[in-house]
Amino acid sequence: MSTVSAPVESKLITGEELLAMGDIGPCELIDGRIVTMSPTGGKHAIIESILTTELTNFVRVRGIGRVLGGEAGIYTRRNPDRIRGADIAFVSQERSPASWEGFLDCAPDLIVEIMSPDNRWEDVQQKIEEYFSIGVHRVWIVEPENRAVRAYRAVNEMLRLSEEDVLRGDGKLEGFEVPVRVLFSEI
Repeated sequence: MSTVSAPVESKLITGEELLAMGDIGPCELIDGRIVTMSPTGGKHAIIESILTTELTNFVRVRGIGRVLGGEAGIYTRRNPDRIRGADIAFVSQERSPASWEGFLDCAPDLIVEIMSPDNRWEDVQQKIEEYFSIGVHRVWIVEPENRAVRAYRAVNEMLRLSEEDVLRGDGKLEGFEVPVRVLFSEI
């Protein structure tokens, strides 16, 4: 008589359990399962540094919130938990969490994602939908290969900007502007 074993289901983990693991490398938590990500390349890092600096300088002078970089973890779903790593996020004073410990459990005003060569558009679109579903006001997708930025006001409302254009903030970031060409000036 032979026995057939049922497949072993891996235990889903929570965001809190992921946080307790410490630095396990670049990853996201997708419906309770860890999904590893490749480290970013030089172009990505340079663009992220430039835009983070521009946004931070603007936000700090006005005292209107915080700019987070480096794959800041943001809950986009609970039970099972989904945590996305945003390249850059702006959280206004009004949306600031009671504590900055752990992953963000509030919707940033702005999230910026910088495309890497291995990103698939269907995955990026999924992230955009998740961000807007939790109340994010704006999403900017930076495309290094096309030297362009897609500025989303909603899932189905996007403005594509080229190097000849100026990326402008609105809402809490009213008055922020940076020529798109500046984002690509060092790559």
